[in-house]
Amino acid sequence: MNAAARSPASAGASGGSPGGHDDRHDDSDFDSSELGTLADAGPTAAPLSSFGRRALAVLWPAFLMAGVLEMLVFAFVDPQALHWLGGAPVDLDRTAVYTVAFFMFWVVIGLSGAITQLLIHEPAVDGRLANRRRFP
Repeated sequence: MNAAARSPASAGASGGSPGGHDDRHDDSDFDSSELGTLADAGPTAAPLSSFGRRALAVLWPAFLMAGVLEMLVFAFVDPQALHWLGGAPVDLDRTAVYTVAFFMFWVVIGLSGAITQLLIHEPAVDGRLANRRRFP
């Protein structure tokens, strides 16, 4: 039997593409009831608390901006040319300087975002400050 005379079912089984799978996509046999519901998906992660959401809202953008700041700083600064305030050269390899600088940038930017979160006051519907848990 030549390739043109093969049926779609036999094409995939006999090697219509590498791995024996047919590249064509046929939705006619798809039954969405086989998917189940979200409740059938098994255990899921618990929703984040207000503190967790706020912490992620601070830490994730701080992480991204620390990476951007790292690229900007070290585009102009050679890690091997760094000196301590007393004039002694920094005796770390390039990777260590990049790592330490990244974490310092992340901490400083994260503290800035955390202080901003502390200073935000959300008034309740009736005008009083909402009772909510604050950052420690």
